Amino acid sequence: MRYLLKLLPFTLILLLLGACAPKEDAADLYKQESPLEADVSLPDPYTSDEPIKISLTQDGEKVENANFVHVEMWKADGNFRQGMEEADNEGNGLYTFKTDLKDDGLYYVKVHAGSNGSTIMPTKPLAVGELSKEDIDALNGNVPQQSGGGGHHH
Repeated sequence: MRYLLKLLPFTLILLLLGACAPKEDAADLYKQESPLEADVSLPDPYTSDEPIKISLTQDGEKVENANFVHVEMWKADGNFRQGMEEADNEGNGLYTFKTDLKDDGLYYVKVHAGSNGSTIMPTKPLAVGELSKEDIDALNGNVPQQSGGGGHHH
């Protein structure tokens, strides 16, 4: 009898743990994220007349009204930094951003976009005019310098 009393707590624990087995469709009960995708088109060659174009899609559909679309730019040599500015919503999932870069060199364009719980931040290089040897080396190394730590977070 004493032996059965010692086994009773273990038996109850095993029964309770067996009842906690997840359902086969348990993963479907959680929110399924649909990633946001951005196609960033830069003017080539760069002219201040032509905007940067950002086409956003999510679940194969164009994102008409993203939560936010901001553009941040900096020069590879560190002589220029433009904080995040809002892109213009042109409709039909297209967002544009115009900037007037005067100095030749390698710049980086970082798009911050968010929609329906998905956030992306693609970065692309932008050549303006003639590139220096350092710019070409940085471009071939494909390692953008960081934009700095004082940014705005979403």
